[in-house]
Amino acid sequence: MPHPNDTKRITKTSLYSWVLFKNLHLQLAVVAIIVVTVAMRVLPLEMQKRIINEAIGMKDLPALYKYCALYFGAVTLAGILKLVINYMQVYIGERALKVIRERLYEHLLSLPIQFYRRTSPGNVISYIITEFIPVATFIGQAVAVPVVNILTFFAMAGYMIHLNPTIGLISIAIYPIELMVLPRIQKYFRRANRSRIQHTQKLSGLVGEAVSGVHEVHSNASIPLESKRFKDVLEELYKATVMQNALKFFIKFINNFFMSLGPFVLFLIGGYYAIQGHFDVGAIVAFLSAYEKLYDPWKELMEFWQVYQDSSVRYNQIMRAFDHAPEFAQTVEGRDPFVLDNDVEVKDLSFVVGGNIKLLDRVSLKVKGGEHVALVGFSGSGKSTLALCIAQLYKYTGGSVLVGGQEVSELSKPDMTYNLGMVAQHPFIFDGTVKENLLYSCESLSMQGGTCTQNGGEPDLDTLIKLTQQVGLFTDVLAFALRSKLSDDNHSDLKASVVEARREFQEGQAGMYADVAEYIEFFDVANYCQYMTVAENIAFGAAISEEFDPEHLHTQPKFCDFLERQGLMAHITVLGETLARIVTDEMGPEPEHAQFRNSPIPEAEYGEYQKVANRLDSGEPLSEEEKGLILKLALGFTPGIHRQVDLDKGFANRVVNSRQTFIDGVNKDYPGAFAFFEGDEYIDAINIKDNILFGRVRTEEPGAEDVINHRIMQALIMQGALEPVAAMGLEFEVGSMGDRLSGGQRQKIALARTFLKDPAILILDEATAALDNKSQGRVQNIITNNLKGKSTVLAVIHRLDMLPYYDKIVVLKAGKIVEQGGYDELLEKKGSLYTLIHGREE
Repeated sequence: MPHPNDTKRITKTSLYSWVLFKNLHLQLAVVAIIVVTVAMRVLPLEMQKRIINEAIGMKDLPALYKYCALYFGAVTLAGILKLVINYMQVYIGERALKVIRERLYEHLLSLPIQFYRRTSPGNVISYIITEFIPVATFIGQAVAVPVVNILTFFAMAGYMIHLNPTIGLISIAIYPIELMVLPRIQKYFRRANRSRIQHTQKLSGLVGEAVSGVHEVHSNASIPLESKRFKDVLEELYKATVMQNALKFFIKFINNFFMSLGPFVLFLIGGYYAIQGHFDVGAIVAFLSAYEKLYDPWKELMEFWQVYQDSSVRYNQIMRAFDHAPEFAQTVEGRDPFVLDNDVEVKDLSFVVGGNIKLLDRVSLKVKGGEHVALVGFSGSGKSTLALCIAQLYKYTGGSVLVGGQEVSELSKPDMTYNLGMVAQHPFIFDGTVKENLLYSCESLSMQGGTCTQNGGEPDLDTLIKLTQQVGLFTDVLAFALRSKLSDDNHSDLKASVVEARREFQEGQAGMYADVAEYIEFFDVANYCQYMTVAENIAFGAAISEEFDPEHLHTQPKFCDFLERQGLMAHITVLGETLARIVTDEMGPEPEHAQFRNSPIPEAEYGEYQKVANRLDSGEPLSEEEKGLILKLALGFTPGIHRQVDLDKGFANRVVNSRQTFIDGVNKDYPGAFAFFEGDEYIDAINIKDNILFGRVRTEEPGAEDVINHRIMQALIMQGALEPVAAMGLEFEVGSMGDRLSGGQRQKIALARTFLKDPAILILDEATAALDNKSQGRVQNIITNNLKGKSTVLAVIHRLDMLPYYDKIVVLKAGKIVEQGGYDELLEKKGSLYTLIHGREE
């Protein structure tokens, strides 16, 4: 029989319902262990009494050994059992928390898009990750802590009464008084804790907003405004946290005070009985130990009560925040997902939001299967809203949308994903590789029983390459790969192909790639290379060993000695100091991120170099660390890219003349530490592109990169190496939210992953807005040539020159369709479309 939590919506479950959720057998085992543990806690008390009265008092050594052994065994066993109980508590709590988080995360993803428009991402993250931590603690302790402490309390109380009923009852009578005082203080503590949680969540949301909207903050110079908002909320959080902690410590004070009353009663009354001869010394020692252990469960129960209050407040607050029902069924029950015809019919569709604002007002539209329809209109006309309602991303408030004769609002999510694909204007790219993002829709479809391929497997490399070429992403994928290094032995064939391709480029003006030779500065041992760093020029190679890489080379004493011996150190020092001064002067105190594009100073180290430049200007001597920064800056200087200063020709000649000495010294003292630039060997320390060119691209030539990449692609094709290189490019890590990609690259990936799915209905919401004209034209050709008559396309169009490619144009204004028909037909009418295109009516 399933547990009720398996069938309930996660937000309708109670905190206590998770205590026994698939854990009953474990909780019963915990109770059994606790019973043994409590017995082992009482036994040492009796042993204490007998050791003093019988063994020591009677001077009985065998009894002393026996009672001490029993004491030690009981204490050791109790400790081991307590450790087992703690392990089981953690296991039970964390397992339950894992299920809660999984279920809640799944529920969150099913909530309406509108929910996320009014909910801060920071709050959602805080709820899922941070706020749930005390919940696991409570679930793990919910059975063990009350049982072990209640049993311990009664066991110790019973033993105290057994020793002396009068003193035992008086000592226990203190606790009811504490029970009357503490709950009143606990009430204020709970109130302060709720306030702290609310302000923590508010602060988290505020930080999330500021980080997400940092461009808006910078463009409005609103750092003072955001700081004020942050400080106001932080002040409230500060007050709530101080109040909560003050009450927590006051509760501890009350507990400690009542704890100290017990020994007072024992010494006063117990001492009287002892003087009268009615209470022996062993009993007093055992009674005092029992009283101390009597307080431990009381203290732990108070702490458990605080854990319960904290976790209960958090749990209920989280579940209330997410207690919304999904708008559409998330799974299909008792059937396979529908495979629908691709005709679409919209009847009297309305979409009303808060304040009775009609974004769509009785819209009607018929789209035949395989027909391509463009939705156009001025901003706010409702074209994107219409597309999102058809795609089941919005739940319309009136009317009907039929796909293949089925009502969209009644279809499940698997039904929709089987039949429809969508590309948004600002598509989301997930952390991972290019390939993982391309296969995202296919992977999701396969988990629901569908497939993107005829054989039911994953699309192969040829398919991915073909698709990336169609959307114009392949050159980007190739560029990602060319920036990669082949540093292991698993690519021996590819390395050999790269070296073969290199030979064609090395022929320069006499070779087949003569048209791009002028764009390349080839590695030449007899000349200083303007597009290599000073360090690379000295070595005529690149470091393999980490101790000689650009981050550490300047710290190597032998390298510094080499510079001194070759007469290079003085000039390098002057170069570094000059760069530090000029670059920091030009860029100012707070340079923009874009200013670092051609800067020799990395953005992360700019502040340090500002300090060094100020010390140089003031004439103060530099520390050893600052001298190291100067040396590092000079060694990383690349004249062809960093144009802030000109490189002295005499220094360049000395660098070239010192190369062979450096190479000989490294081969002797540090063999394998550097990969030197040799024309007939693959160089592991540099990327594939530099290996093929055996040089660097002259970046001052506009368009040189694209031309050279095209020629490299041809060279790889001739060597049969294009596919393995492309496969490497598909493994490029795109970063969080695709932050290592441009807007155009993100949109190309979104288009490619939807085309890969090959849906019967394709919805494009300004899906090419971030692409250049050439890329937009390429994508439109794919849609027209490959999909017309096959897939139904509804496209929100921002470039009106693409409209002639569509079978039908639908013009919206203020949430209504004002006209629809063929492109030429609507232009002849000289109505709304004509006005939209020409900016005037006739």
